[in-house]
Amino acid sequence: MERLLLTLGIAAFFLLCLWGMWVGWRRKARSQSARIAPFPEIPAEPGEFQLESTGVYVGTTTAGNWQDRVVTRGAGPRSGAVWRLHPDGVAVERGGLPDFWIPRASITGIRRDSRLAGKVTGTDVLLVITWRLGDVELDTGFRGDELDDYPQWIEELSDHDIKGGAQ
Repeated sequence: MERLLLTLGIAAFFLLCLWGMWVGWRRKARSQSARIAPFPEIPAEPGEFQLESTGVYVGTTTAGNWQDRVVTRGAGPRSGAVWRLHPDGVAVERGGLPDFWIPRASITGIRRDSRLAGKVTGTDVLLVITWRLGDVELDTGFRGDELDDYPQWIEELSDHDIKGGAQ
């Protein structure tokens, strides 16, 4: 009988922890939805893509705060993704999760990094785009399958090539 009660107690504690995490995630999403505008949708006709990479969408955080994950409107979960560079922006296509658009004019920087949204790697294997969405600056990260693509992305989106963005 003691063993059964102990097992039930541990199971109840585990379920209580899961419930607490779910409530916290929902509370954070509600809070963020008040200050972060909806992510732009991919235009119907974005034009021919200039560059494409497959990999994992790591997440989006507030710029400069690599652990402050944006979870509102489906932006929180990691997922397989395809990034496509078009003349006017970057299409972030996430399998089964909401896709979004990063307008080229809102991009303020691009870099390689080793940490974002709770993911830490030993080397700079993440490609991070810093961009403005309304009054908020965000970092969106991607772990590409081919790291050899990163110099092309950085060259295409570096400050000298950004039209209309903050420099």
